[in-house]
Amino acid sequence: MISIPSAFSASYAQARVKFLEAAATASTRIESVNHPLPGRDGEQLAMDVALDGAAGSEHLLIVSSACHGVEGFCGSGVQVFALHDQDWRAKARDAGVAVLYIHALNPWGFSHIRRVTQENVDLNRNFHDFSRPLPANAAYARVHPLLLPAVWPPDAANQAAVQAFIAQDGLPAWQAAISGGQHEFEDGLFYGGRAPTWSNQTLRAVLARHAATARRVAWIDLHTGLGPSGVGERIWAGGNDAPSIARAKRWWGEQVTSIYDGSSTSALLTGLMWESIHDAAPQAQYTGIAMEYGTEPVTEVLDALRGDHWLAQHPEAPAELAAAIHARMLRAFYTDTDAWKGQVVSQARQALFQAVDGLQAPESL
Repeated sequence: MISIPSAFSASYAQARVKFLEAAATASTRIESVNHPLPGRDGEQLAMDVALDGAAGSEHLLIVSSACHGVEGFCGSGVQVFALHDQDWRAKARDAGVAVLYIHALNPWGFSHIRRVTQENVDLNRNFHDFSRPLPANAAYARVHPLLLPAVWPPDAANQAAVQAFIAQDGLPAWQAAISGGQHEFEDGLFYGGRAPTWSNQTLRAVLARHAATARRVAWIDLHTGLGPSGVGERIWAGGNDAPSIARAKRWWGEQVTSIYDGSSTSALLTGLMWESIHDAAPQAQYTGIAMEYGTEPVTEVLDALRGDHWLAQHPEAPAELAAAIHARMLRAFYTDTDAWKGQVVSQARQALFQAVDGLQAPESL
């Protein structure tokens, strides 16, 4: 066993080493799919996968990190701790549940301290059938000119315009307009893309190899950036299906929220990653959540994202300003304190145990 703080890392490269070492020590089956681009410091990037349990198991639990790159600082820590946690591993093993750890779904964003992929795509808005018309987001088109001003930090005129929008339409409308996902502005925030990203395609291949024979699948996808600091909101990660949502609440508690009824801190979204499991394992009963850990107020998180996208458009920005933007981005998605990390791991560990119990529950439930 390692201490909770020791499971977390200060960089993607360090996180990858810790994950691979933990997976090897646990004698898991490891595979790595290398990314075509280098990391921020020239390091090799990869989506690394570790299977703890029998290949082809009927009961499969997926635990994934860094769908939104920079959020991997949190998710990787949970995965590393879990791989060192002998009580947890025994719980899954004795129940006949195979655990598939997918480390760094978006390794490029993790390494570069960005939320997006190398294509400037929000991976969790990218799982569409791109042969069909993509959803429109008229609200985003309205706010796009406000989000990326000519200068950073924003000048008084831009700040006033943003405050006027929030005063008139409300903060939830501002958040929903920005974060709901859009496919029109390639340089904009929460861009869902117009084709599957590398991470999308790679994840689908991983799931096809590991979930094809599963009869029941659970998925815990680790996120940060919404809600009260240190609180892990359990957001239903599936379709608007009442029986499935009810099953998730039996597994993880009545506090499970949903984007469909307005109970979640998240806006209503499309193109979500969980949809890939139905292509990989159409025969399986699926139950999943996103564990969304709070960090800072939503206005601060959105402004950090605005600064990050502005910097991507202005590589000529002074080094001091660039460093400040990167530091603010990291703070918005990762609280580097032992107390916060303790909250994260304790809640994730509870959710992992509950997932195994749920996978064992009678089919009629």
